Amino acid sequence: MKLNRRTFIGASAATAASLHAPTVLAEGHGKPRVVVIGGGAGGATAARYLAKDSQGQLDVTLVEPSRTYVSCFFSNLYLGGFKDIEDISHTYGTLAAKYGINVVHDWAVDVDRDSKVVTLAGGARLPYDKLILSPGIDFVEGAVDGWSIASQNAMPHAYKGGSQTELLKAQVMAMPEGGTFAMVAPPNPYRCPPGPYERVSMVAHVLKTTNPTAKIIVADPKEKFSKQALFEEGWGKHYSGMIDWIGADFGGGVVSVDPSAMTLTIDGEETKVDVCNVIPAMKAGRIAELAGVTDGNWAPVNAADMSTKADDDVYVLGDASRQGDMPKSGFSANAQAKVCANAVRGALTGSKVFPAKFSNTCWSLIAKDDGVKVGATYEATEEKIAKVDGFISATGEDRALRKTTYEESEGWYAGMTADMFG
Repeated sequence: MKLNRRTFIGASAATAASLHAPTVLAEGHGKPRVVVIGGGAGGATAARYLAKDSQGQLDVTLVEPSRTYVSCFFSNLYLGGFKDIEDISHTYGTLAAKYGINVVHDWAVDVDRDSKVVTLAGGARLPYDKLILSPGIDFVEGAVDGWSIASQNAMPHAYKGGSQTELLKAQVMAMPEGGTFAMVAPPNPYRCPPGPYERVSMVAHVLKTTNPTAKIIVADPKEKFSKQALFEEGWGKHYSGMIDWIGADFGGGVVSVDPSAMTLTIDGEETKVDVCNVIPAMKAGRIAELAGVTDGNWAPVNAADMSTKADDDVYVLGDASRQGDMPKSGFSANAQAKVCANAVRGALTGSKVFPAKFSNTCWSLIAKDDGVKVGATYEATEEKIAKVDGFISATGEDRALRKTTYEESEGWYAGMTADMFG
């Protein structure tokens, strides 16, 4: 199954020229070849660990269409004015220069698992011995009545880091006095469970200063959400009367939008809005489906090494995988990438493979120096990645502890991005 290459706009002559190097290299040497598709928390980490730990024994190619990675994690802090866009933007130069990874900026448009070849939009074909897919998320078509990807400029999703995040911030800053910001929250499962509610907090933080009579409406198909008690406590403390969360019990799941009229209809009641952040239902990034490793919206994997149920030589990391109890988060993808890289290196070079261990923490900022977190440790079982134990911030914590939690998240982000990009 192939995508129409004309749908991938912007493949420049320079990009096409850069593809010759990995193609020739793959054909001209005997090293085992690993192709990694997707340069985010899962893919970049896996590529770096494979190249670093194999010390030249593996040929590693990383395929990523964007030359600059803008992290979805911490993007809410950009919306809230705590970060500049440069603070959450990263490039791939060190992966190429220091670790010898073949970084190819193009779209992967087909996977032939029988021949073990990835085809790129620019025409190059990349043979592989092992293939790692970390494509993040795409959106389920028709998930929100009235909204499609063609509506993303009028009603941005901003759930992939980059221009959509900048657009949403610009729209928030341009809201009229006393205007209405609306969010359509996604159903489970989705990327970063606390993410929509941290976003509400950060938008409220900005509006409290720039537009204090503005209102926020959240239409949510879920009966409850991650860290709900913590967010609701924080909203009452910092943004009293500004945020109206409408859950499934009150019609939050019966929603439609009209991007041309800028209206949101909840359970038959239409409201004119000034900004509408639509976060639709999600599924694995398209290349996982093209590779034939998905079952429904996600790709089932084996917990021990993140290999797919469909093919032992194809692995899926992070948001795109259906692995068990871990949330879809950057931290999770990073942890899974290390387990996968160790297993792939062992399979191709005979190096030692360690038992899989996983952990995750999700931090959220509610207001200045008011940070909260939730997390857990996990183990690989035959059925899934299974939760071992967990923790969550408590309501009523003092200001000093909340500030420390936020500072902890800053340290994590610095360490995380260094782990991804070197």
